Order: sequence, then structure tokens, then C-alpha cells
Amino acid sequence: MPRKLLLPYKSVFSHFRAPRGLHDSSAMNAARSGYRVFSANSTAACTELAKRITERLGAELGKSVVYQETNGETRVEIKESVRGQDIFIIQTIPRDVNTAVMELLIMAYALKTSCARNIIGVIPYFPYSKQSKMRKRGSIVCKLLASMLAKAGLTHIITMDLHQKEIQGFFSFPVDNLRASPFLLQYIQEEIPDYRNAVIVAKSPDAAKRAQSYAERLRLGLAVIHGEAQCTEQDMDDGRHSPPMVKNATVHPGLELPLMMAKEKPPITVVGDVGGRIAIIVDDIIDDVESFVAAAEILKERGAYKIFVMATHGLLSADAPRLIEESSIDEVVVTNTVPHEVQKLQCPKIKTVDISLILSEAIRRIHNGESMAYLFRNITVDD
Repeated sequence: MPRKLLLPYKSVFSHFRAPRGLHDSSAMNAARSGYRVFSANSTAACTELAKRITERLGAELGKSVVYQETNGETRVEIKESVRGQDIFIIQTIPRDVNTAVMELLIMAYALKTSCARNIIGVIPYFPYSKQSKMRKRGSIVCKLLASMLAKAGLTHIITMDLHQKEIQGFFSFPVDNLRASPFLLQYIQEEIPDYRNAVIVAKSPDAAKRAQSYAERLRLGLAVIHGEAQCTEQDMDDGRHSPPMVKNATVHPGLELPLMMAKEKPPITVVGDVGGRIAIIVDDIIDDVESFVAAAEILKERGAYKIFVMATHGLLSADAPRLIEESSIDEVVVTNTVPHEVQKLQCPKIKTVDISLILSEAIRRIHNGESMAYLFRNITVDD
């Protein structure tokens, strides 16, 4: 019986033409290797950073519609195919934090169900980052948000200057915590005349490590304000005093725990010499500005003749612009991780540093599978 001749797989189907609308494997791989950048914000003011990033990348913003319905619900519609592509969602956080969070979650889920290959959230200011520790009968909301983002479909996050670096451990996927300090250091060197006569100030002992990092890089002196009147974040109840003490409570016989002495804050003092110098207060977030205004008054009393405040995230809530304008602060410098154009109109002392360059480079490197080490050059744990 004659044996059948078995042709190679490729030659058997070589005479077939692909149906219209289908592409060969090389074209399919080219499509799968693409990426798109979307903005999840429904307000025009919040899309400014996304536009700057796409301009640097030489790309266009993805076509989508994000809006609030009359009943307050958030609706997201993706207007183009994202199948097999790397999708970057840029979400800046305005004053309406909860709406921004829902916009991000819904867009991520919409992209996930549209078969996007990877969904990377670009969240320059990560919301709820101050709620990253257990409080009395409270919850770690930041951990909850991390779980929600993972469930919605995010596979990676790019953020900047997390309030606590330990927040990275809340996520089950990679988190790149970029730093804004190189841009702020450059601003000090280029925009502050006679910065060599400056001293870096930490407005509380908690901010001393950050201030020390700035001082060492600029080869400047360091000062720390100690004994502030308001309670710091570490002084708040963290749940270890629950349940509260009850009078005449019964104590287990033989159990005598040492009594913890109550804290007593010392008078406000400035550790370091600021007389006749420029004082530069550095921090990661400037929201309620009362503590910064109080620190500026103290530094003025100690002889500082010019006072700058520098922070990564300028939330500037409530009456912050008015308080800054009426204070001894000469200039407040923040990055554009958070939109604050309205506050700038109310207070000309507020200046902005653009950080879209490092975010666009991070997007490019992640999409191309390149190392992120270049963006963390000379960055230490304390930065």
C-alpha cells in the first residue's frame, strides 16, 4: 500500500490566504506590542499632567469618556480597541478624592474586560496614604485601596513620594515609588539666589531624615524645629490603649505592668542656627498649612530673613492660599502631582515644578522592558 506524503505544516497551508480582517503573526505581534495612555479624570483641570506626559512621549491620549451621571454615578466608556496592549492610566487626585478613586477603579475594570494585556496606574499622589497605620478602632484604609486596585485589574503602579514607604508592601503587584527631590533640588540651585547661605529646616523631628537628605546633597546646614504644640501623627492613639481604662478595674493578682509616663512636649525650640540665613522647609505633603505658617513665624523670630516651603504634593486644602499669602512665608514650591491652578490664582506665592519628564520616562521604560534603575540613581532609603 503506497505511503502518503506528509507535507510540512507551513507548506500545507501556504496556498491559503488570510480572511479579510485577519493579520499574520508578525502583524499581530506588532499590534500586541503597542501601548496607549488614558486619563481617568472627568475634569479638564486634572488632565493637564496627562497631556504633558503624552506630549513628551510623542503619543496621543486614548479615546475615552469619563463623566458623572445625574444620580452621581461614575460612567467610563473606552472608545478604541485596547486588546493585547499595555495601558497606562494617568490619574491625578483633585479635591474630590472619592470620585477620582472610583474613576480609576471603573476605568481599570473596563480595560481589563476589554482584554488589555497590562494595566499600569500612573498615580503621582496616592490617595489615603496618610491612613496607612492602625488607629484606635479604625482601619488601614490605604491597604483597602491597594486591594481594590488589584481586584479592578491593575498590574503595576507608578507613584511618587509615598507618605510612608512601607505602603509598597500593601500591594500584590510591583510599585515604582519615584522621587521628586531631584527636581526640587534643581529649583533651589537655579531659582533661589544665594542659596549657599540657606539652611534646610525640618518642621518636626519626623521630617528630619528628609531634610538631612536635602542638606547633604546641597552641602548646607540643617535645623530642626522641636516641641510643636499640635499633636503629630505618631502621637495619635493607635489602638493599643483599647479598651479604655476603667476606674476600679480589677487587676490579675501578681500582674504589675510598669506604668508608661505621659508625654510632655517641651517649649518650641529650633535646633540649629538660622540667624541671617534663608530657611528652606522641606516635606512631602503640604495640605493644612497651619503648621508651616507657625514654623515660619518661629524661624522669623530666630533671624531667618527669607523662608521657602518645598513639598512634592501641594494639596493646599481649605484656606491654605489665604493663610500662605498672609504669612511670613515668601514662597511655596510644589510639583504638579496634584492640580492646584485655582490656588495659584488666589496666592501668587505658590510656584510649580513640572515632573512630567520622569513620569514619561518611567512609562517608556516599563513598556520597553528596560531597567528602572536609571530613575533611582543615588536614591537612598531615607530619600
